[in-house]
Amino acid sequence: MQLEQLKDLVVEVLNEMKARDISVMDVRGKTSVTDYMIVASGTSDRHVKAIAETVAYKSKEAGEAPLGSEGVQEGEWALVDLNGVVVHLMLPKVRDFYSLERLWSAPALVTRSTAAAGASA
Repeated sequence: MQLEQLKDLVVEVLNEMKARDISVMDVRGKTSVTDYMIVASGTSDRHVKAIAETVAYKSKEAGEAPLGSEGVQEGEWALVDLNGVVVHLMLPKVRDFYSLERLWSAPALVTRSTAAAGASA
């Protein structure tokens, strides 16, 4: 399965499972961990668990077995690693706290401290 097809499959499953506020981020060039991060919210811990389990199941059924998953039992924040696509499923309060979309959309900032600047002069 191609990367774009996998991303589309995940978004389709999220929509079918009535996940909220689905956000797809292209993080190529920002990290070597994955190409896409998909963030979505569930309405309860049971909803988050069900979405995570369904994403994993449907991906495996399509020939892309997850490399792993985390947090599914707790249900506040579940992660499903599909290699080229990493899916974060969270309760709204957890999502607001971590603000992954803002974190990954921020431009890279390279600074030099004053001490380092003075030392190299």
